[in-house]
Amino acid sequence: MGEDYKEWLKRAKSNLKMAKIAKDKDIFYEDLCFEAHQCAEKSLKALLIMHNSEIPKTHSFSVLIAKLEKYIKIPREILKVGELTDYAVQTRYPGDYVKIGKQEYKRAVELAEKVHNWAMKVAISK
Repeated sequence: MGEDYKEWLKRAKSNLKMAKIAKDKDIFYEDLCFEAHQCAEKSLKALLIMHNSEIPKTHSFSVLIAKLEKYIKIPREILKVGELTDYAVQTRYPGDYVKIGKQEYKRAVELAEKVHNWAMKVAISK
C-alpha cells in the first residue's frame, strides 16, 4: 500500500474543489453534493489505506467509520459525516428525491471539508 493514501487524499481534495465550483443554472446542487460526498469518502478510505486496511467497496459512511474506529479515535464532529450518505446514490441520478437547496449544499461542503482537513491532520501526524 505504501504511499497510496496520499494519492487518495489528493483525489479527495480534487472532489472538494469540484464541490465548491460556483453554482449556475446548469449545475445542480445534487451534483455538487455528490462531489462533497466523494471528498469525505476518499478521505476516510485514505486513512484506512494508511493503516494497511482493506478498503470496503461501499459508499456507506457507517461501514467506513466502523472499520476506521478499529485504528483511531474519531472526533464527534467527524461522525456527522453520515449526513452525506444519501448523496452517493439517491440524488446522483434523476429520480424521486427532494431537491437540494443552497443551505443543504453549504452544509454538505462544510462537512466534507471538515472530514478532509481532519484526515490530512491524521495523515501528517503519522
